[in-house]
Amino acid sequence: MKTLRLPVAVQQAVMRALRERLEQANQKLATDYPLPKVVYQQRGTAAGTAWLEKHEIRLNPVLLTENLQAFVDEVVPHELAHLLVWKRFGHVAPHGREWKWMMESVFGIPARRTHQFELGSVRSKTFPYRCKCQKHQLTIRRHNWVLRNEAVYRCIRCGEPLVAEA
Repeated sequence: MKTLRLPVAVQQAVMRALRERLEQANQKLATDYPLPKVVYQQRGTAAGTAWLEKHEIRLNPVLLTENLQAFVDEVVPHELAHLLVWKRFGHVAPHGREWKWMMESVFGIPARRTHQFELGSVRSKTFPYRCKCQKHQLTIRRHNWVLRNEAVYRCIRCGEPLVAEA
């Protein structure tokens, strides 16, 4: 996979937002949580993920470049909230009441679970399949598993196995 090289200014904007939000949380919660590591290796359509045990945030470099301000305003606090909730409460529902509280009461940001970014630049090719009741699209990874007889996928509506369209 070809790695996208992020401009230093983009990385600095992310780190500045992360430090500001962490400082805000540490003051409101009277804590001293450490700055998490940030890695720009998130792939696919996810904007970011929080790796709890590693205290690490992974950001999608393509979506970050295309949506810098939204990342700074929404995605960075969203992922930081996951890490802080895990530190404070342990294992809880990923977007449960503790996470919503962290987003809304601590950060003052609406608690949205998903982003609304345009995904054309990161969406992978899909392959058409069908069952008895509808059409489906499988990712290249799932399509290859089917081709190698390593997986069979079934429709959640009718329960029939999915078959590749000719």
